[in-house]
Amino acid sequence: MATRVGLITRSPEETRAVGAAMGKHLDCRAIITLTGDLGSGKTCLVQGLAEGLQVPSCYYITSPSYTLINEYPGRCTLYHIDLYRLDGVEDASDIGLDDALYGEGVAAIEWADRLPEGGIVDPIEVCISTAPGGENWRRIEVAATGAETFMAHLERLSEEKK
Repeated sequence: MATRVGLITRSPEETRAVGAAMGKHLDCRAIITLTGDLGSGKTCLVQGLAEGLQVPSCYYITSPSYTLINEYPGRCTLYHIDLYRLDGVEDASDIGLDDALYGEGVAAIEWADRLPEGGIVDPIEVCISTAPGGENWRRIEVAATGAETFMAHLERLSEEKK
């Protein structure tokens, strides 16, 4: 059974801060699936993940919409993957997706809903949506099976934000 945590952020800076808190507590070899509408804040959250994973600040984290995978060094290598332009399952193997998913790093996958059902075992699932209250307000829903320590940190963060 998956553990679920919900958070509300009120600005891009708060969304990045949630990502940074997540990144500090991630184990290497984690897979994070990110879903949400265009402009919902997925890349913003990944920028925070990079900070939490100690990716040097000289690296500017952008969406890999055209390259499909960007790789950044840090405490754990961060593989930032964007599947928005992925045409099919065959394309996934052509871009080296398996190496990024199952290597020694953290894979953060935007538009993960484009992967085949059941293609990733026990990911940390993050869904970002707009929240009532303001133009930049976001609801961040995180669900994971396993990853108990990571989810406990998020639950504490959620309680602090209330």
